[in-house]
Amino acid sequence: MTLASLVVPTYRQMLGALSGWLDKARSQLSADGGEALLSVRLAPDMFPLATQIRFACVQAYEGVFRLGNEAFTPIVATLLNEGRNAGEQPGSLAEAQDRIAETIAFLDGVDTAALDAAAGRALAHGLPNGMIFDLTAEQYARDWTLPQFYFHVMIAYAILRSAGVDLGKADYVAHMFAYLRPGTVPGQ
Repeated sequence: MTLASLVVPTYRQMLGALSGWLDKARSQLSADGGEALLSVRLAPDMFPLATQIRFACVQAYEGVFRLGNEAFTPIVATLLNEGRNAGEQPGSLAEAQDRIAETIAFLDGVDTAALDAAAGRALAHGLPNGMIFDLTAEQYARDWTLPQFYFHVMIAYAILRSAGVDLGKADYVAHMFAYLRPGTVPGQ
């Protein structure tokens, strides 16, 4: 498995799922309730749903840029700022969906050869607090970018579930239905 074949489809599938969860929230809750969801937090010291969505998108961009050894484009800073300020300015569900769609469109245009060329390359991952992790590109993909991405996606899922949106495992793994063997669905 190559780096590109691991991270790009993962980001794409789960962002697509997140978009579907937001569609379900919008259809199941009143217009005001759906928009109010963007300010919901699992715990007082956690970021709200609006931030979790932005930060999931950030992880996809950052992962691709770091693995491709490219500088971040301005969208990363924009998403980080929107996410950090989402407690006061959560935006709308439509804006959150737009951010997801923009990220998926970006992923659709990724130069997979550039990502795959990173295999074995040393990568220094610095955090804003000054900590630096020395990793290989594979370690970065496996141990940092994918877990960070899933963290934000799963917190978004948990917020939606805790707010009463009717989501289940099938919503989480909707991409798996492309692999479903015909005639194996119980009750059919």
